[in-house]
Amino acid sequence: MPDIYDFSIETLNGQALPLAGYRGKVLLLVNTACECGFTAQLGALEQLYQRYRDQGLEIIGFPCNQFGGQEPGNASAIGQFCQKNFGVSFALSAKIDVNGANAHPLWRYLAAAKPGLLGSRRIKWNFTKFLIDGEGRIRGRFAPYVKPAALERVIESLLPTSAA
Repeated sequence: MPDIYDFSIETLNGQALPLAGYRGKVLLLVNTACECGFTAQLGALEQLYQRYRDQGLEIIGFPCNQFGGQEPGNASAIGQFCQKNFGVSFALSAKIDVNGANAHPLWRYLAAAKPGLLGSRRIKWNFTKFLIDGEGRIRGRFAPYVKPAALERVIESLLPTSAA
């Protein structure tokens, strides 16, 4: 079975981003959408990022249009929306699918490695969150309604003790 560092993603601006470069960092991976009822979580994610990035937290948002067509924009529109409305400075991937035949391999891996409620591998909605420790282990899968601030304690527990 692969590990998290075997995957590479394409950023919103079309650059390759190998996850191997995040080894030793705490990662929070979130499927996002600009027109979702949970979209305000982008601001809360940015606050988490600003608070903990110097201690080893990295966040990557994965725009996805699979849930109610809530991410209809192109890369430019997504980037502008996230920056203008929420000051997003964490990494954003190119728009992806998280379910189905065209699901990004990373998200297939995440869903299989850390099933949701009742063992479901399916991502249920926008703003599902996966928390990965500095050794690449998935430490949690969090439902869309779980606010980013609710993850602070577990994030703090995963950060290097010299940085926390």
